[in-house]
Formats: sequence, C-alpha cells, structure tokens
Amino acid sequence: MLPLRYSVRSFWLRRSRSALTIGVIALVVLALGLLSGLVSSLKSSLHGAGSPKNLIVLRKGASSDGSSTLPLAAYQTVRFFDGIARGADGEPLVSAEFLVQPFSVTRLGKRDSVSVRGVESAAFEVHEGVRIAQGRLIRPSSGEAIVGRAVAARYQGAELGGRMPLGNSTWTVVGIFEAGGSALESEIWVDARELANDVKRPSPYSSLRIRVADGTDVAALIQRIAADPRFALEASVESDYYAKQAASADSLYWVVGGLALLAGIGAVFGATNTLYATVQARTREIGTLRALGFSRGAIASSFLLESVLISGTGFAVGAVLAWLAAAVISAVIGDVSMFATSGVSLISLRIGLLDLAFASALALAIGVGGALLPALRAARLRPIEALRKG
Repeated sequence: MLPLRYSVRSFWLRRSRSALTIGVIALVVLALGLLSGLVSSLKSSLHGAGSPKNLIVLRKGASSDGSSTLPLAAYQTVRFFDGIARGADGEPLVSAEFLVQPFSVTRLGKRDSVSVRGVESAAFEVHEGVRIAQGRLIRPSSGEAIVGRAVAARYQGAELGGRMPLGNSTWTVVGIFEAGGSALESEIWVDARELANDVKRPSPYSSLRIRVADGTDVAALIQRIAADPRFALEASVESDYYAKQAASADSLYWVVGGLALLAGIGAVFGATNTLYATVQARTREIGTLRALGFSRGAIASSFLLESVLISGTGFAVGAVLAWLAAAVISAVIGDVSMFATSGVSLISLRIGLLDLAFASALALAIGVGGALLPALRAARLRPIEALRKG
C-alpha cells in the first residue's frame, strides 16, 4: 500500500485544483446544516412544552388547539372529575385556554403571525415550567398581556409597558415570562374570555389543561373524559401531545433530505470531473508507481483517500460557515418564525452534533462517490501505456 503521506502530499500539491470541489461540498454542508438545525430546533422546542403530569383535552377529531372548540359547559363539567389535582385554594387545577394566531409587527417592520393564548388564573399553576421573569401576572378583563421571552425579543411593543395591537384590541404588556426555552415562549398570554370576546367566538375555549393528582389512574381518567355522552372530547397526556406535534415536523426532514440529495448529486459530478482531470495529469506518475510494483488496489486506495481528504476539508469549511451563519442569523434577525400544528413557534437556530453528523455523512458520500470511477480508471492503467501516454 502507498503510504498515507503520499495522498496527503498529492492533495496539498494540487490544492488549487481541488478548491472548486471543496467549495461545492462546503456549500452543501452549509445549506444542509442550517436546514437540519432549523428542523431539530423546532422539534426540541416542542418537546419541552408539555408535562407528563398534565392532560390536554380537545374536541374529538381536532389535531391541535387551533382547530378545537370547547363550550363553557364542558369546562364546568370536566373540572370536577375525580383524579384532578387541586391547588392551595382547593380549586381544581384545570386551565381553560383559547388559542388564536393574529398578525403583529416585528421589530424589523415585518408583518408576521404570532400565537396568542387566552388563559385563566389556573394556567400559572398547571404550566409549572412557566415563570414570570419581569413584571407581573395579568388581571382578568383588564386588557393586559404577558409575553414569552422569544416574543419580547421579536415584536414591536412587546416590552414591559408596551402596547401591542392584536386582533381588534390593543393589549398592554405587564410581564415577560420564561418556559425553559420551549415553544410556550413563542406565545402571548391574555385573559381567555376577553380574547374570545375580541375575536367574537361563541365558544370561549379551545382546550383544557388538567393537572392529574398523584396516584390517579391516568388511563381511566382519559377514558372517562372521552366517554362523557354530553360532549365529544378526547384527552391525551400533554407531553405525548407535543411529542406528536414534534413528530409531524419529521416530514421536513424529507424535504431537507431531498434537497441534500439533489445538491449531493451535483457535487459528486464536480468531484468526479476534478479527479478525472487529476488522473489525466498524473498518468506518468501512476505508470511509475505500477512499474515499481504497487498494486492496482494500492493506486485506487490512494485516490479514494485523497478524495476523502478533499471531502473532509469541504465538510470542515462548511461546518464552520454553518456555525457562523447561525450565529449571524441569531444576532441580526433573532428567532426564526415557523408554523407548526400547535401554533407559530419562534425558533432559536442552533446547529447540533446530529445535524453536523448528517452533513458529514453526505460529504463523505460525495467524496467516495466522486472518486470511485476515477480511482478505478487509474488502477486499470497498464504501466507501459501509462508511461507512454505521460
């Protein structure tokens, strides 16, 4: 076998010829890293929004808060079922909520949708991961709002004391809350009945969040809610609900994979052309190596290794560019707005190790795929013919 330093030296001596292929691979890694990072960041924010201690109740057949409607009678009935935890005041911990997605204006002057959730006082006990970072809680029927950390950074008027036109009303921001970086930080919370009146909805709620008491048979409670003949309801564990919402984002990976495949095919052709030119320029060198006794396998392996070095360099450059691009996007634009079935999510773009692993696998596939035919051509050259052509 040819020594490793031979492939390294060949790569370094012909670095200008390989620069185009390195650049193409770097661009593929850059695009793939950003797209994959965006999808994985969305999934991470959704996974963190639900609690295994809570149930979410929707109208039967509804896939999310936005497509569900619940009457007041359903709330008044379900909240007194056995197995529901109670707060310090003895009241059932059932949060009746209402979700809409009106338009607002970002700090860059762009008109954009935002998730507005109508809540009542129990919401702040049921959603245990939510805490007020600045300001205070809202008062009922007062035109007040609290905003998630991500909303405060993105939208005009979302600072303490600011006023946000949403729907048919303007709301005064009295607090900023945090929720561990989950999708809840992409929301604005206001009084539920006030929001229902604002959008003229006869049914004041779209979902119920229920804190389950310790020791309760969760499956039995879910079954009782679903079996109530007066209302067409269905319940599920809140963490499972958000996991299902996150799973729906998996379809985006097919889009990312399709784009990566198309870009990869183009990069393979570029790598193949570069290495074919390299074989042509090194015909005499290959003939000399064969005359010295190096096998066809050794010649093919050296070309494959050189291509892997090219693809590895392209991946390293692309990974650095992806990381820098994510940092610039976060610094200049802030969070990225994405539509999910559970509402509008503001995603803090981060490039994870799995995203880079995906990109590195594609870069390696480009290197090996582009080198295979040129390496076989180099290995098949007969020593005498190679020396004569050179």
